[in-house]
Order: sequence, then structure tokens, then C-alpha cells
Amino acid sequence: MNTLKIHTTRRQQFVDITAEIEKFVTDSGISDGICYLFCPHTTAGITFNENWDPDVQHDMALNLDAIAPQRPDFRHAEGNSPAHVKTSLMSSDHHVFVENGRLVLGRWQGIYLAEFDGPRTRTIHLKIVAT
Repeated sequence: MNTLKIHTTRRQQFVDITAEIEKFVTDSGISDGICYLFCPHTTAGITFNENWDPDVQHDMALNLDAIAPQRPDFRHAEGNSPAHVKTSLMSSDHHVFVENGRLVLGRWQGIYLAEFDGPRTRTIHLKIVAT
């Protein structure tokens, strides 16, 4: 298993990690298989979404803020309850097929770390299984 460290710079942001995952796949030397990604955090997750138009990330953040705004009646004392809710709407893990040494993604798809309680250093665990 390999580990990818991502340093976020804002409270909430989507960090495109597609290139880092592609490098991991290339360096593995595995031609065909499945790449597993796992984010071991409760206030950050992984999502796949459009990576061509940055307005998509803006719109996602806007909608997530509407779904999980900061509220005075939250009981969690750390003040990051919205981050936990938003992370639950993302995913802690994903997998991507690998064919001919490349990730199988849609034309506009990218892989994002979804940060909701930054800035922080986040970890993504990666593993490729050959098929």
C-alpha cells in the first residue's frame, strides 16, 4: 500500500489529485487491474467529478453549504459538524479500473480530495491489484 499526502490551503476545497493517482499507477508497472483509494478522515473524502470547468467545484461547494450549513444547535463541540455531514455525502473510498497502465476515467472526470475542515495535511491510501 502506498500513501499520498495532500496539503490543503482552505477550510473547504476540492483538490484535483488525478495526476498524482496516474503517477502512482504508472510507477506501479501494473498494466491491468484495479486502483483502490481510501481516505481515513472524517472531515475529508474522495469524489469523482468534472475536472474541465472549475465552476463545477464552486457549484458543488455552494450546494453542500446549503445542505449542511453551520448551525448554532449542533452539539459537536469542535465546531466542524458541517464538515462531518459533507464528508458523509462524499465517499471515503473509491476504485478505478486500470487498463494498459492508465486509469479508466470518463473524458471530463477527475479524482478529487474533498476538504471540509482545512487547512490540513490529508492522507490517501492507494493500492493496485493486478487482474
